[in-house]
Formats: sequence, structure tokens, C-alpha cells
Amino acid sequence: MVLNRHSKTITQDETQPAAQAMLYGIGLNDAQMNQPFIGIASMGYDGNTCNMHLNHLATYIKQEVNSGEMVGLIFNTIGISDGITNGTDGMRYSLVSREIIADSIESVVSGHYYDGLIAIPGCDKNMPGSIMAMGRLNRPSIMVYGGTIAPGKYQNKDLNIVSAFEALGEKIAGKISQEEFKGIIKNACPGAGACGGMYTANTMAIAIEALGMSLPYSSSNPAVSHEKIDECKQSAVYLKILLERNICPKDIMTLKAFENAITTLIALGGSTNAVLHIIAMAKSVGVKITQDDFQRISDKTPLIADFKPGGNYLMQNLHEKGGVPMVLKYLLDKKMLHGDCLTVTGETVAENLKDVDVIDFESQNIIKPIEQPIKTTGHLQILYGNLAEKGAVAKITGKEGEKFSGPAKVFDGEKELIKGIERKKIQAGDVVVIRYVGPKGGPGMPEMLKPTSALIGAGFGKSVALITDGRFSGGTHGFVVGHITPEAFDAGTIAFVEDGDSIEIDAVSNSIHLNVSDDILMVRRKKFIQPELKVKNGVLFKYAKLVKDASEGCVTDES
Repeated sequence: MVLNRHSKTITQDETQPAAQAMLYGIGLNDAQMNQPFIGIASMGYDGNTCNMHLNHLATYIKQEVNSGEMVGLIFNTIGISDGITNGTDGMRYSLVSREIIADSIESVVSGHYYDGLIAIPGCDKNMPGSIMAMGRLNRPSIMVYGGTIAPGKYQNKDLNIVSAFEALGEKIAGKISQEEFKGIIKNACPGAGACGGMYTANTMAIAIEALGMSLPYSSSNPAVSHEKIDECKQSAVYLKILLERNICPKDIMTLKAFENAITTLIALGGSTNAVLHIIAMAKSVGVKITQDDFQRISDKTPLIADFKPGGNYLMQNLHEKGGVPMVLKYLLDKKMLHGDCLTVTGETVAENLKDVDVIDFESQNIIKPIEQPIKTTGHLQILYGNLAEKGAVAKITGKEGEKFSGPAKVFDGEKELIKGIERKKIQAGDVVVIRYVGPKGGPGMPEMLKPTSALIGAGFGKSVALITDGRFSGGTHGFVVGHITPEAFDAGTIAFVEDGDSIEIDAVSNSIHLNVSDDILMVRRKKFIQPELKVKNGVLFKYAKLVKDASEGCVTDES
């Protein structure tokens, strides 16, 4: 049985003496030169809670890989913290980092002829970046999610990262003191782990577990737990099985597997960012997923999870009650998942779940019965209309209502909106428009978490809607519509909205419309001059030149 299918290119070829000299130089012996090489890609770095522990987890994986007669080789790639960059120009680098992560993992594993890959991501874009690389490489691979953070505590209240964002709006509105504001900030993040609610990190983790590319319980095992350490060790065991059976990502990431992922993230109330990421991940293995697939699945999938930001619970709470496999088993029993899809255990979804406990609706309130859902259809809605000819993504849990109409208040960028809140320019009933923050206009399609949190903190959570050609954090809640395509930079209709224009959003008929005549729009369009890119060089410039629009997943290649 050949397990070193790729590494033998450099370890067994006598015409590669320099490569072999270097490998002996790092301490390998003759036996190891015949063993499979496993790249261990850590997105660990000291700068944020999501990633601060990942290098430590990598050491557990390497130890177990080496004990399994394989050669574990740790390497690092980047991460950009959404929590740290949100509300600043640094946020433009967040989505861009997904491409850099995918490119760098692909480069190291392919360039160095590694036979398999275990990736350890933490923050949002780490995960789809890892999966995109795995799809391109198509070598035995497993993703180990870094895990969710524990709740913070202040004044007997559970906190999370969004508590800190919303505290700004509360302070601006005079609802909390400076001391309380500082107290929330200091206690929101108690240690290692990714944002605790059903924000983008946990959304992508549960989607990837449902997809079959991580081990059962990966998405709900907390960052600081013995279960997470055990998972790290088990990943090496299962990667050996994948090598022996030559099970590769394209064998796992099928159309049906992506349908499982979308169904699960919709049932659990996942982030709008998942639309971009699932489309991009599917492209990496040649599977066609569009935003319309999200609508198709959302139409038949009820929202059954009461997670923050719109609900009451955190991922840690679900872990304590049985974890994500308990929910997957419930969805499978309800015939909402494809049980025959292969996973990284080498077994199918159904086989993985056969011994999982049945969900008990009496002992927990996080997951609701399908017969008594929070919303009878999914919260992710794809809207079309003259404001979004190529589509937009709305996050409607039902608590915000399903329709909104009102006069536009237009802001060219989120900083202008924050000024608008401070100057009392926003009124109840307004449709707030933030534009020129799309993939090219940003560039980088930054998240609008600071503006939405500030609006909620200022008391506008239920009385205004917000639309944008940017995107939203998984921590966003309220009546929000993002990913408006075409974006303002590309002369999308959002570029021609003026203060006072009537905008109508309908998440029942899935429409978003600017109530301005075609003649008036034509006059405004003729005056349009595409602005210069906000950057002249560097990675943001390259991204803006290459990126596809949001409806195509914001990918930068032609896959």
C-alpha cells in the first residue's frame, strides 16, 4: 500500500539530493523518508482570541501524526481578525485573507509534495480558505476547528464579542456609563476561542462538519476543552485511514454534501457570509452552487435554533447539551439530510450518527422541534429587484418582520453612518444605505458590524432597515440586506439612490426595489463616473482587479 504518493517525488528520487539533504537536515531518519508527509497548517498567531491557541493544538496533532508512522510538518498561514478590524480600514483585508490562506496552503502542500493535510483554523475566513485549498489540492485532508470561546461575564450577564460592539451604541445613546462601557469591553472575551454565537466562525464550522470535512463534534467542541485536544489527536488517526483508502476531498464534497451543509446552517440560523463561502468552496471542487440554491433550501428548511445574535444561546450551551451531531441526527431522522454522503471518518453521515443520542426537547431550549420552529422557513433569503439585479442576501429570522419600506438615508461608507448616528440624522422608519463598500468598492467587501451594532445600541434595532453592497458579520441582527449586486462601484442601482428615495424590501416575495422611475434612474446613471480604486498597489489592489462579484462568491480565480 503506497501512502507517500506525492512525497516520494522528492524523498525517493536520487536526482533530488538537495531536497533530501534538507530533509535529513531537519532531523528525519531513513524510516521517515519512506513515510507519508502530512502538512499541518496552523492559522495560529498571538493577536486575537480566535487564533491564539492554534499553534498549541498543532503540537498535539504533530505528536499523534508522528506516532502513526507519518511525518507531521507544521507550517503557518495568516489570519485577519474580524473582531479587531471591524469598523476600521483594516476590515478590508478580512475577506481578502480567505484567498491568501487558500493560496498559501495550496502553495506549501503542492510545492513541497505533502501527501495529506490537516488544517487548524480559528476565525471566520480561516475555515473556507482551508477548505478551498483542500479542494484544489484534492489530497486526503481534515479540518480541525479551533473551537468556540466561553461566554464572558459582567454584572451577572453573559457577554460575547457583539456585546462590545453594541455597547458603543448604548454609550452614544446615553444608556450606559463610561465605566459600564469599559466593563463590558474588558469582560466580553475571557480567553481563547472564536466568537461564541452563531456568527460566521461557528456557522462555517457547523457547515463544514455537516459537509463531512471535519470530525463529528468538531464545530461544538470548545476551544479550551479536553474534547478539543482529543479531536486533535483523533484527526491524525483518521487521516491515516483517508491515506490508506485514498479518500480525497472531491470524494466527500459532492453536491449532496453541500446541500447537507446548507440545510444545517439554515436550520441553525447561520451567517449571511456562508453564502459567499459555500459558493467559493464548491467552486474549488467543481461543484456548482449558486445563491439560488440557498433560497431553494431555505424555502423548505425551518429555523429551529435560538442562537445569538438574534436569539439567546451560544455554541458552548449546545456543546453542554449534546453538540452538533445531536442536531444532525435529528435532521437526518426528519429526512432533511443525505445520510449516504462520505465523510473524513471514512464512514457516511448516517454511520457517524447511528450511536448519537436523540435530541431531548424537554431538557434544553436551544433547538426547537421542527413542528414548532422559530420560523417556518429559513432566515437566509435571496432578494432580487431593480436594486439588486444579480441578487442580495437578507438575514430575516422573523423577529424583525418580513417587509420594510421607507425613505433612504444614504452614506458612502460606514464611517459616514457613524457620524450620522452621532448627529441624529437617522430616524425611525429609515432605510439606511451604505455603499461603495463592495468587493471592488471597499475594496475587500468589509463587514458592517460596527454600523449595525451602533444602530441597535442607539435604539434603532427594530425601527430601521440597513442595505449595503458590503456584507455583514454573523454577529449582525436586525432587518439587514447585504451583498447587493451589482455593487455601487460597478454602477449598480445602489449607486444612484438619493436621500428620501422610497425603498421597499419584501422578504416574502423576495424583492428589493427602489421606487424611482426608469427615466429618473437613466438621468442619474448618465451622470455616473466610476470612482478610482481606493488603493493603488498591494494585495487590496490585486484583489480588486481579480475579484468576482458577490453572487459568484468573491473568488479571485476562474474556477
